[in-house]
Amino acid sequence: MGQKPHTDTKTALIPEVPAALQEGVIQYHLEFNRDHHIDCPELSELNRWRSYLFRLGLIGQDPDRYGGLGYGNVSHRGASLGFVISGTQTGHLPLLCREHYVLVESADVQCNSIRARGPLKPSSEALTHAALYDASESIQCVMHVHSPLLWQRAEALDMAVTPARVPYGTPEMAMAVVDLVQASPEEEGVIAMQGHEDGIIVYAEDVNAAGSRLLQLVLDAHRLDEHYFTQH
Repeated sequence: MGQKPHTDTKTALIPEVPAALQEGVIQYHLEFNRDHHIDCPELSELNRWRSYLFRLGLIGQDPDRYGGLGYGNVSHRGASLGFVISGTQTGHLPLLCREHYVLVESADVQCNSIRARGPLKPSSEALTHAALYDASESIQCVMHVHSPLLWQRAEALDMAVTPARVPYGTPEMAMAVVDLVQASPEEEGVIAMQGHEDGIIVYAEDVNAAGSRLLQLVLDAHRLDEHYFTQH
């Protein structure tokens, strides 16, 4: 008989951490089983897009931003339950492998709790990803990136926006995102998190649709800048 997986249950919110440095800090109650076998048929395609986003600086780690913590994560709905998401603080890695992903088996937004298993603990934004998958069965992929270029042009790019008072990684953020998804008739969309500096979420019915939507946004934002400078 195999060895019983290690369970690590903890609440990782650290009240002493200043708000400016809480980017990337897990703020939900986590029940975690360490397991090195995570199955997701779409993982190769998801990881390929994640590498593109890293090269574009939409996922990464910068000592001069967000207290030096890693930023950005990607996820895909699981074949049978939950969803697979990149592990916490993997933003600095240019290439991920299967050992850098974790399966979120269940989540309770109201209770601010997640049950997950994998080689690593899930991203700090896992609760928001969970809320998106619960909001619509058509959502199969979620990409969370950081881009000052997109975030500062959210209105001009016609993005949905969460309230500025709602902080990242909280049940309030998860519910704010759900409200925006349910108010939209589209099966894919983009959300700027006003209370999460530079935070952008893209959701869609598959990996390629989410990634393509994000790349188109970047192109549109650059065109806005070019138009501004030609007019002034």
